[in-house]
Amino acid sequence: MKRYFYISVLMMLVLASCDQKPTLQKYFVKKSEEKNFSTIDIGKSFIKTDKLKLSEDEQKALESVDKLNVLIFKSTDNNAKTYDAEKANIKNVLKEDHYDELMKMSLGGGGISVNTKGEGEHIEEFVVFLHNKDTGMGVLRVLGDDMTPNNVMTIVGLIQKGGMDSAQLKPLMDIMKNK
Repeated sequence: MKRYFYISVLMMLVLASCDQKPTLQKYFVKKSEEKNFSTIDIGKSFIKTDKLKLSEDEQKALESVDKLNVLIFKSTDNNAKTYDAEKANIKNVLKEDHYDELMKMSLGGGGISVNTKGEGEHIEEFVVFLHNKDTGMGVLRVLGDDMTPNNVMTIVGLIQKGGMDSAQLKPLMDIMKNK
């Protein structure tokens, strides 16, 4: 009898660990191989800080970021239905994977949303989702440990002060040029 109990418990644990809910990471991996999609991983070293004297807060903000992932979908005249479906998929993943929406704006023929995953001073991920039917859409994931909204704003300030390493961003620029 004990044997059946242990087998039942083991089976429940195995089934519970097979979580099939959508995640942004799974979406990125799946779409990275598909037509119309491009992905790029960018290290935090794309922010030029070598000539800057960083304050303690700036150093802490920079250390809280691990990397950035970018997923781009190029919109064409032939893939309008795919664009609509993928836009809905991304919105669903953000909802199902429990991202908190910080901001949402409409911009001309598209929009932008900023989402976070994590709580308070322990944000694991910032996600910026941009979409425009004419040009396509993009998802920027900023991954890190114990990030805060202030850290992200500090990093934006560092980018403005120090600039960006265009060599790391070249693949992204090439994608945006080729329509």
